[in-house]
Amino acid sequence: MKTFLLIGAVLVSGCATITRGSEDVLQIVTQPSGAQVQTSNGMSCASTPCALKMPRRSDLVVTISKPRCQTAQVNVTHRTADAGAAGMAGNVLVGGLIGLAVDAGSGATQELVPNPVTVNLNCR
Repeated sequence: MKTFLLIGAVLVSGCATITRGSEDVLQIVTQPSGAQVQTSNGMSCASTPCALKMPRRSDLVVTISKPRCQTAQVNVTHRTADAGAAGMAGNVLVGGLIGLAVDAGSGATQELVPNPVTVNLNCR
């Protein structure tokens, strides 16, 4: 019986990490479309709309540019997601201190905000 409980505790440790993962997809949408995107953490996409997979615990600046349009910058940060909080609560209920540490360390309880990044470019 103790072995069964131990196996169960290990399986549910890090609930949010298992169910949500440590990465999120940041969507970037512009009006007009077709803008280039560069992030302060080194990621980019050639044309909007686009999506970039990045760590949920990211803090970054998204720079959006297009010929004949004013360059725009958007700060993206992270916060505890509702689903992430539920995963942490599951760890507390089961008594999984290891799970709490895993979820907090992996960033699985977080989500990127704003997401999607939506920008209306000022074009000539």
